[in-house]
Amino acid sequence: MTSAQSKLLGVLKRELEFLNSGGYHRPSWRPQFVFQDSPTCMNRDDPKDAKPCSECVLMPFVPAESRKSRVPCRQIPLNDQGNTIDDFYHWGTREELEDDLRAWLETQIRNLESKGTAAESYIAGSERQKQSSATAA
Repeated sequence: MTSAQSKLLGVLKRELEFLNSGGYHRPSWRPQFVFQDSPTCMNRDDPKDAKPCSECVLMPFVPAESRKSRVPCRQIPLNDQGNTIDDFYHWGTREELEDDLRAWLETQIRNLESKGTAAESYIAGSERQKQSSATAA
């Protein structure tokens, strides 16, 4: 397992733990947003010094056509129907979102732990793209 895969695995496990411990149900003046209001988001604690979402460890799960959106992590498909986090915000319930997010996280964790998976391919492709960009520069 590469260091990027290992890092991703750790992030996904922490996100699942956060979800299962009720992390998205903390009292707040506004609803808690999946990924953005969890320890997964690199901009959660210091939005004034925000890093570009393109540096997020979850970016490989965002479809290429959605990577330039304002909040790319909301475009991650969580189920076989292709429903995204953003879709659930528009027409789903919080419970449906959390159930599908939990299933998605468990699947990605299993995939990374067993190797030879789509998530691994995403990461490898992302690393190759970064390397070719760095070489071209």
